[in-house]
Formats: sequence, structure tokens, C-alpha cells
Amino acid sequence: MNSSDSTRGASAAATFSPVYTRYVLGLLALVYIVNFVDRQVLSILLESIKLDLGLSDMQLGLLSGTAFGLFYATLGIPIARLADVYSRKWVIVIALTLWSLMTALCGAASSFAVLLLCRVGVGVGEAGGSPPSHAVISDLFPPEKRGAALGIFSLGVPLGILVGLMAGGWLDETLGWRMAFMVVGLPGLILSVIVALTLREPIRGMADGFTAPTKSRTAREVIAFLWRSRSFRHTALGSALYAFVGYSFVTWAPSFLKRSHGMESGEVGTWLALIIGIGGGIGVYGGGWLSDRWALRDPRGRSLLPALAMIASLPFWLVAYLTPSTGLALAMMVPPATFGLMYQAPALAITQGLSTPAMRATAGAVLLFVINIVGLGVGPAVTGWLSDLLEPRFGSDSLGYALLIVSMVLAGAGYEFWRASHTLAADLEFVRSVQDRETDERA
Repeated sequence: MNSSDSTRGASAAATFSPVYTRYVLGLLALVYIVNFVDRQVLSILLESIKLDLGLSDMQLGLLSGTAFGLFYATLGIPIARLADVYSRKWVIVIALTLWSLMTALCGAASSFAVLLLCRVGVGVGEAGGSPPSHAVISDLFPPEKRGAALGIFSLGVPLGILVGLMAGGWLDETLGWRMAFMVVGLPGLILSVIVALTLREPIRGMADGFTAPTKSRTAREVIAFLWRSRSFRHTALGSALYAFVGYSFVTWAPSFLKRSHGMESGEVGTWLALIIGIGGGIGVYGGGWLSDRWALRDPRGRSLLPALAMIASLPFWLVAYLTPSTGLALAMMVPPATFGLMYQAPALAITQGLSTPAMRATAGAVLLFVINIVGLGVGPAVTGWLSDLLEPRFGSDSLGYALLIVSMVLAGAGYEFWRASHTLAADLEFVRSVQDRETDERA
């Protein structure tokens, strides 16, 4: 399907009912939940995989972060470019099918190398999931409601982690790590059929009041367009630094609780699922909702809210990783799990606002590229390396100290979001002027 076919096929989008609009948002949020279930289930299975395959923490870090993250990040931009030119729906369908199938195949891996290749396949598939969804949602919801809508979509992160950790933990104890992969991979194959049959795309730029498509750009031009914006550069770097901490925690927290506090897989999965799922869910949606309201009074609110949330998280991590009390450690994880994810919806809304309708999927992929190269590609591996380095001195507690060191990066993340607030209003106004000029030229 070419771009003109996609636009003509979406011509009825202007009359989408509120019910259908909410359905699309819920459907894409469900796809994102499956995305994170399949991505995150590995973390609760790491200790069982380590014992079965005889792996080091460094290898586990490569398996959980680098193998997935490098391909997820680097392929995200070219795949998103296809979504900006062709059908966003079919990019989502194909991507969902691929990553679900590769997740199931992880359960058949007989060695580190085979499991690594399967995780690469998961990363390749998931590279095509989020950016097209960002673009569709941004074309359904106007700027003043976009943060909350993207916040609902971003609930896929904590809810996917909740399901992945809870289901993965109990499946690991009852059926083993191999069957856990197979069980969580299958629902995505069913969901891909539902998306293919029921999703209709809105006209690009519909929610912004554009009746003619704005100028199409190459991926290189989109990157250059975004990178000229100081507020985007600081937003992307702040998001990446948070992801460095966040992905390290989500990947290694199960192993930390098992090693330092003697908890079992099912117990760990349940507690972390509740902490990240409920606390993170409040943070994700609250970040989008609060940033929308702050931005109505002052556009800088979208950047200042994440900045404050990052700094507020730091003291809680200090206690969580150093206390010998299991109950206190778990309690101290709740506030940073809530505060930390307040960045996501504002960062997505900022990125969509700093791009024209014809480049939104690619713009979302550029943001995810920066986030995942730094956060997912480097964070878990560095944490595993630090744990191995500290093990001779701290023994089984080395992972907790490694996570504590990594959490200090949040100070830099907060600083970058604060810097983004200085130029955000001017950059948003510039993009609006570009949209108006390009629409007039093509009308």
C-alpha cells in the first residue's frame, strides 16, 4: 500500500466516533503491553537461565540489554520511515507477529548463542511497534489532550512489566523458563490478527487541523530537523539517562532481591509486578495528565515535571539498595518506580510536538533510538559488569552496590530535562510555523 492509498483509505478517519477513537487507543495500549511482557519476561528468568546454561552476569546483561537493545534501536528509524510513507497499521501487524514468534522460540534455545539470536529477533520485531503507534495516537488526539493519550498508551510499560514479572515468576517455578517464554509469546500472535481486522488509520495531521499532508522527509532530514531543536536534544538525552537507570533496575531487580534478600522467583515476580505495575502505572498516566495541565499554563511544564520527578527519586534508591530489611527495600522502591516513569508521556508528547505530521513515526523512532542505545543497549550490561567487578569485595551483595552506583545517573537526567525547558516554547512555535507554511504550499 502506497502513501496515497493509505491516506485515501483513512479518509473516513475525520468522522471517527469518540468510542472508536478510545478503542484504537486501548488496542494500541494492549499491543504495547504485549511488547513489554515479551521484552521483560526475561529478567525474572535470568537466574534460572544462568544456572541452566552456566552464564556470567556480563553475559546475562548482554542477553537482556545489548542483544535486544542494539537491534531495537538501530532498526527503529528505518522501520518507522516505512510507517511514515506507507501503512502504519501493517507495520504494527508485521512487527507484532515477528516479536511474538521470536519470544516463543526463546524457549527452544539450547545455548547462549541461540538464545542471543532469538532475543535479537525480538528486538527486530519490537523496533516496529511503538513509533507507528505514537503517530496514529498523535493524529487522533489534539495537542492539549495528547500527553494524557500518550500516557494511557505508555501504561503498556508498567502493565507489561507487571504481567511479565508476575506470570514469568510463577511460570518459572511451575513449568520452567523455557515454557514461560512459549506461553507469553503466543497471545501476541492472536492480537496481531485483531489489529489487522479492526484498526483504521486517521489522516496524518488530522488532530492538528491539517487537511493536506505536510512535506515528506527522508530519515536523514527528520534527524536533522529534530537535532536543530535544543529542547529535543536535551529531552532525548534526559530520557536516555533515565532509561540507563530504569532498564538496569527492571533487568536486575529480580536477581538483586534473590541474592541479597533470599526471595524466590514467584515472590519476587509478584512484589515487583505490584511495585512497577501499580506505582509505575500511576507515574506514567499521572505524568501525561499533569504535564497536559501544566503545559496549558506554561509549555515548559512538559520538561519541568520529569526534571523534578528524577531528582525526587534519588534518596529512595539509596535506602532501597543499602537496607538489610526486605520489607523496607521493597517499600523504598515504590516512590522511584512512580516518579521515574513520569518522564515518558511528556517526552513522547514533546517529540511529537516538535515534528510535523508526516515525520511523526520517524521522530518517535529517533527518540527511542537515543533512549535504547544508552538505556537498554548499555545500562544492563554496565550494571552486570559492575556487579562482576565488585563481587570479590561484596560477594552476593555486589549487584545491589552496582545498582546503587547506576542510580546516581538520575541527577544528570533531571538536569537535561531542566535544560530542555529553556527552549521548548520557542522550538514548538518554530515547528508550528513550518507546518503552516508546508500546508499552504501543498493546499
